[in-house]
Amino acid sequence: MRSTVGWQVDGSSSTLRRTPLERRDLRPDDLAVRVDYCGVCHSDVHAVSSLSAASAGNGGNGGNGGNGGNGEGGKPLVPGHEFTGVVTEAGSAVTRFAAGDPVAVGNIVDSCDECAMCRAGQENFCHAFPTLTYDGVDRHDGSTTLGGYSREYVVRDRFAHPLPAGLDPAAAAPLLCAGITVWEPLHALGVGPGTRVAVAGLGGLGHLAVKIAVALGADTSVVSRSPGKADDARRLGAHGLVVSTDPDQMTDARDRFDVVIDTISAPHDLGPYLRLVAMDGTLSHLGHLGPVTVETTDLLVGRKKLSSAGSGGRLATAAMLDFCAEHGITADIEVLPSARVNEALDRLRRNEVRYRFVLDMSDLD
Repeated sequence: MRSTVGWQVDGSSSTLRRTPLERRDLRPDDLAVRVDYCGVCHSDVHAVSSLSAASAGNGGNGGNGGNGGNGEGGKPLVPGHEFTGVVTEAGSAVTRFAAGDPVAVGNIVDSCDECAMCRAGQENFCHAFPTLTYDGVDRHDGSTTLGGYSREYVVRDRFAHPLPAGLDPAAAAPLLCAGITVWEPLHALGVGPGTRVAVAGLGGLGHLAVKIAVALGADTSVVSRSPGKADDARRLGAHGLVVSTDPDQMTDARDRFDVVIDTISAPHDLGPYLRLVAMDGTLSHLGHLGPVTVETTDLLVGRKKLSSAGSGGRLATAAMLDFCAEHGITADIEVLPSARVNEALDRLRRNEVRYRFVLDMSDLD
């Protein structure tokens, strides 16, 4: 086993603590990656909160030797699924990478390779479920994956991506989660010149959706509760702002957009956003993963479509990185030393970031 160190929560509290960690010895198709920068995602907040809640509900130890728990085996959690770093060692069968290569890793680190989705390059939809970067199940030894809030990660080489030259490694880290999450529907829906796009919500997902839609050539607007987002929307390249709390503005924008990318993370009524969609257009619902209720008439009137997307396969992720390098797209970030990880999570819960926290992992040396 390989020794490293990272930030772990065990369920006894919601506080992450610096902890020694073990990584597997390299398999023939593995890379060892020194993690330099790791983005902080809303998924990390939810995972930490869920672990703490599950632990409180089962007596605080998860029923697994007092280790803390997530309600499904009681295993401690190391979050982090969007990171950049440098290869330090490659397995004997690896030909695409060598020590010293800059790489990027997202939220999927393995898949079955056999199902129709994997054969189509959509490993994110693997029928056997993809192995997630953290709190996933390793397909070989059954161990629980530990995420990128650590100084080293061992990953199958197929799921590491060369980091294109010119992309700042800190600001590129969120592209591996937020970036690919919005790229997937924008690309699948054929967004380009002449497409009218609205991005609902201007946060970690939304600001990258705006940047990518603008670079694709779309006429892009932002839909936000706050009129104060107008300046930021323009800075990011958007052509307009629709204030969702203003009934007149929402009425004026009815049936205007070919594609609405909904990145709002809180539960909300989809009706007002479907009414913004033009005839035969699509609302892509990305931000909130819980159940939704839709009035059929909001779809019926105008033959509108409701879709979603989640992450991306290897081919789409590589294409997204190349596109972002070509157009100079990275996330707007605030970099914190990893020792301030709990501050980052607390502030993210309060939406006190524009628009993505990134942890500098060098203080783990």
